[in-house]
Amino acid sequence: MIGLYVPGDSLLHRLPAGLKFLALTASIITIALVVRTPMSAAIALATSAALFVVARVHPRHAWSQIRGVLWMLAILFVFQWIITDAARAFVVCAILLASVALAAVVTLTTRTADMLDAIVSALRPLERFGVRTDLIAMTFALAIRSIPLIAEVLAQVDQARRARGLRAGPRVLLAPTVLAALRTADGFAETLAARGMD
Repeated sequence: MIGLYVPGDSLLHRLPAGLKFLALTASIITIALVVRTPMSAAIALATSAALFVVARVHPRHAWSQIRGVLWMLAILFVFQWIITDAARAFVVCAILLASVALAAVVTLTTRTADMLDAIVSALRPLERFGVRTDLIAMTFALAIRSIPLIAEVLAQVDQARRARGLRAGPRVLLAPTVLAALRTADGFAETLAARGMD
């Protein structure tokens, strides 16, 4: 869900990244504390979906951000249904889905550079205590860049597995992905070392 920015001129696109982060945090906390019934859960989901419309985000982009968590929510729904009931399972899953949707809206309407600038600005008071905020920003930048890279590698490995007719399994999928991740990390390290980063 990280690193996909959809250009636009909507109100949400124009809001400062720091304000969006604060609003996101407040919204998720509010949803977690207030939503207790299926009706309020449905309202939370509808509100989150409406924000995609306000942001003028194409449904394809919204779906690409949310589909990855649906299988996890399906498992959680069944588990919650078994230990509680269907209504409670729906509320729990709706809270999580609404939170993911809100985070997706922020991701889709905020440039990565603006996110990093907001993080660095928030951490700037720590510089007087010797904290290297530039290194923290670099860490976030590498993490943001690495997540879609690893996801792309995993998709390529899975595509190669299907082309060879192999069965999905940890050895077939994870081993090549881990090796590719380690090669990527080595490349990052060499680049940073060449630029004099400690």
